[in-house]
Amino acid sequence: MRSLHHVLAPAKLNLFLHITGRRDDGYHLLQSVFMLIDWCDTLHFDVRDDGVIEREDLTIALPADDLVMRAAQSLQRASGTTLGAHIAIEKHIPAQAGMGGGSSDAASTLLALNRLWSLNWPLSKLMPLGLALGADVPFFMSGHNAWVEGIGEQITPIELPAARFAVVKPNAGLETAKIFRHPELQRATETATMPVFAVNPYGFGRNDLQPVAQALCPEVTEALQWLGSFGLSPRMTGSGSAVFAQLLSGVLIDSAPHHWQMRICSNMAVHPQAGWAASES
Repeated sequence: MRSLHHVLAPAKLNLFLHITGRRDDGYHLLQSVFMLIDWCDTLHFDVRDDGVIEREDLTIALPADDLVMRAAQSLQRASGTTLGAHIAIEKHIPAQAGMGGGSSDAASTLLALNRLWSLNWPLSKLMPLGLALGADVPFFMSGHNAWVEGIGEQITPIELPAARFAVVKPNAGLETAKIFRHPELQRATETATMPVFAVNPYGFGRNDLQPVAQALCPEVTEALQWLGSFGLSPRMTGSGSAVFAQLLSGVLIDSAPHHWQMRICSNMAVHPQAGWAASES
């Protein structure tokens, strides 16, 4: 195999996000449900025999050391392979949105290069590389929608009913670290259980990061109010600034104001690369 083209890297929405504590090392403990949606980046991989890893940006310019490059270099170092790769990226998932675009790209890169370089590592061997790149990367490698706990590394697959969502990304972005450092962040939400969540999966809980995000970024509040004007129940995903709401029958939304990015998305039952790495060694 010399190439893998049209590799999809889907975004995620956090159906809820509770901060339940903080470790001594400063990492926050969370509970959340991560749900895959069909707002995707597309990646194309070709083997290089000279060991060089290079990236081609097909839509927008990305930082030189983005997560795709770091993921590829990490796997190359860890495996000792002499092969390289040309990686072309069609970037569609907005940055600083709380939708996990960079993490998803990194996960798809690890899974694709594991195949393309004929490493055939099991998922258990790839996961530590993913976690070192970012807390959300293991979720995207796991292959399914998931109940997520700890600092993001405790992942339990769950099934969710099929649904459609209006997802809006305001023009302004938010820095995750700034929100987690904020003194007014709620860090002691009571621990939730999966059976309670399952009673109302698209209405359960809240996003503990949302009040801080609204204080830092007025556009988050504006986007929430705009979706609410359609009779929907919106909330923010991740650390923002994107917001979303389950789309109810009969509600039509054609476009968003202020040049905001908006898509009507469906959730995905499984990740496009589910099964690309064996679940056991």
